[in-house]
Amino acid sequence: MGAQTEVKPIKIKDIVKGATPIVCLTAYTAPMAKLLDPYVDILLVGDSLGMVVYGFESTRHVTLDMMIAHGAAVVRASSHALVVVDMPFGSYEVSNEQALLNAARIMKETGCAAVKFEGGSVMASTVKYLAQHQIPVMGHIGLMPQSVKTSKGYKIQGRDDLQAQQVMADAKAIAEAGAFALVIEGTIEPVARAITSSITIPTIGIGASPACDGQVLVIDDVLGIFTEFTPRFIKRYAELAPIIQEAVQNYAADVRARRFPGPEHCFGTK
Repeated sequence: MGAQTEVKPIKIKDIVKGATPIVCLTAYTAPMAKLLDPYVDILLVGDSLGMVVYGFESTRHVTLDMMIAHGAAVVRASSHALVVVDMPFGSYEVSNEQALLNAARIMKETGCAAVKFEGGSVMASTVKYLAQHQIPVMGHIGLMPQSVKTSKGYKIQGRDDLQAQQVMADAKAIAEAGAFALVIEGTIEPVARAITSSITIPTIGIGASPACDGQVLVIDDVLGIFTEFTPRFIKRYAELAPIIQEAVQNYAADVRARRFPGPEHCFGTK
């Protein structure tokens, strides 16, 4: 037998602009993280778990403790991908000191490689402050879900000149402040493309542009599990919801008909 190829963990320094796009997916649990880990560069423990896992109307209900619990689970189950954990609404906006305290807690209690938080120019000083204290930060501009109360409030960014200029300014401010990468969400394609070509750090798009240096999607959308809301930018690579429903329906029928468990599922029988 030949020697197994060593799985090398991806580091911050490996997340760069280049010919090969960066692959990123969300993960919220250990089993899912283990399945995704060999194939992606970044596992993002997104605060989208508030909607996907907990059934909230928006991400604004997510707590720091939730993010830490799920972040730690994903870290334990991964050995290859870089794990980034979202800082939830209310955990970083008050002051640079608050952001540092909570970011350090996330990294210490989860073992993740970096944190991510939303905000453009107004958050640049916080990005710089955390970077100065050896906290790697992934930025997030364009459509910022924490700024809206429900998914119905989501609006694509950059449609007029003023808005496009602001998104561009936000991107440059976060890049110059020391973020190692930048998520661009829900932004018209030409603006996302222009941002990608004008800043030195890699961009990761979601509803942005194929020109971005990488792409991210919510895993439940990719697998066709989370079906309540389907944005235009989603591509489903599977439709697991009906498969899950059929399996559960068959299980329920077997239990009610006393077909399960059978003798082969029991102990002490011949």
